[in-house]
Amino acid sequence: MSFLYPRQDTLKGCFASPFGSRPSKAADTTAMAKPTRYQARPEFYGAFSTVDDVKGKAKQLSAEATAEFEKASAKAQSAAGGKIELYSGKYYAACTVGGLMACGLTHTAVTPLDLVKVRRQIDSKLYRGNFQAWGMIFRKEGLRGIMTGWGPTFWGYSAQGACKYGFYEYFKKTYADLAGPDNAKKYQTILFLSASASAEFLADIALCPFEAVKVRMQGGIPSPYKGTLDGISKVTAKEGWGGLYKGLYPLWGRQIPYTMMKFASFETIVEMMYARLPGQKSDYSKAAQTGVSFVSGYLAGILCAIVSHPADVMVSKLNANRAQGEAFGAAMGRIYKDIGFSGLWNGLPVRIVMIGTLTGLQWMIYDYFKIFMGFPTTGGAAPPAEKKKKKKKKKKKKKKKKKKKKKKKKKKKKKKKKKKKKKKKKKTRVGMGKALEQKTGSVDVIDLNDTLNTNQSTIPKPRSPI
Repeated sequence: MSFLYPRQDTLKGCFASPFGSRPSKAADTTAMAKPTRYQARPEFYGAFSTVDDVKGKAKQLSAEATAEFEKASAKAQSAAGGKIELYSGKYYAACTVGGLMACGLTHTAVTPLDLVKVRRQIDSKLYRGNFQAWGMIFRKEGLRGIMTGWGPTFWGYSAQGACKYGFYEYFKKTYADLAGPDNAKKYQTILFLSASASAEFLADIALCPFEAVKVRMQGGIPSPYKGTLDGISKVTAKEGWGGLYKGLYPLWGRQIPYTMMKFASFETIVEMMYARLPGQKSDYSKAAQTGVSFVSGYLAGILCAIVSHPADVMVSKLNANRAQGEAFGAAMGRIYKDIGFSGLWNGLPVRIVMIGTLTGLQWMIYDYFKIFMGFPTTGGAAPPAEKKKKKKKKKKKKKKKKKKKKKKKKKKKKKKKKKKKKKKKKKTRVGMGKALEQKTGSVDVIDLNDTLNTNQSTIPKPRSPI
């Protein structure tokens, strides 16, 4: 009757866990399990982690993106004629294109903020805040009204960015060469300030006509011009070409301090950040370097907005309210009487947000383009390739100096030898004259010595004594 009762192995199979028993770490995994007729039920659902899945996909996408980026970068560099040398003509041209992209795209993207800022500067009581202003503009002028002035903004700041970044790189290198390596390091901040001021002076000449049209388009409700070309043609028809440049002096007053602060503070902040971060600049990835550029640019933009805001208010007021033929100083005095000192700071919070975002994005785009073209990012420590080149140049200069010194020494030795030979010839001729005098003992022989000194080529024969 033993077959009526279940055995021990059958009982274990019935009451065992359906998920199976996991072997312990200490247990021997190679040992085979005991054979049985009953199999444990397998797991229907494997372990799944959404976090790990997202991380894996992100790594895969980033690897694919970097591969595509490197391919495109290699194509761009080959199209430019191979790897571009730093501080060459092609390098400055590439920086010009990078500045065009950085400024043109970012300023156009923040046109809605700029529109509210300009209208609040012209009339501080027009809007209470940004969202209320956009709501009113949308109800009255539609979605197109929120982007009023995007055309002159894009063209003007594209031209300005191209000149500003291209000339900044050029003047920075030129002034550093003039100062010398020791003074360039010692007075680094002064070098950044002078290079950025020189670049902005030229860039504002390209920006001024478009800025005048933009301010008039944004200040008028509704806009008096259909577009950029329509605005330029109408202004020149009424006021001539001078009407487009009547805001040039206040534009210089706004943009030059702004750019000086933008470039000098950015370079300094980047250097400070890399000094406090572990490792060197070259140890970080391209994405990390552009992230540092964005953060440094945003902090620099806050300082820029505070420094240049009073002049920005004056530019908006002059372009909107200056009468035809009114002197610059008279117009400035009249506007200041109307708005007062507090009026110079109208719209500052909006401008801090706008300029901070703008400056951060500009530096990020510019440095990203520089990486794309195979250049190091702006600011921080100099790359090792540049240091090696500098050492090679110094060695070449030392070799040239040594060669020049050797040549000078050889020339001096040759001159000394020639002088010694001449002296020996003179001594031999004088000795010959004295010997003749001793033999003859006449007065005419003394005259012979005089003739030897004056005319050494011919020696007359002495007369016989009487």
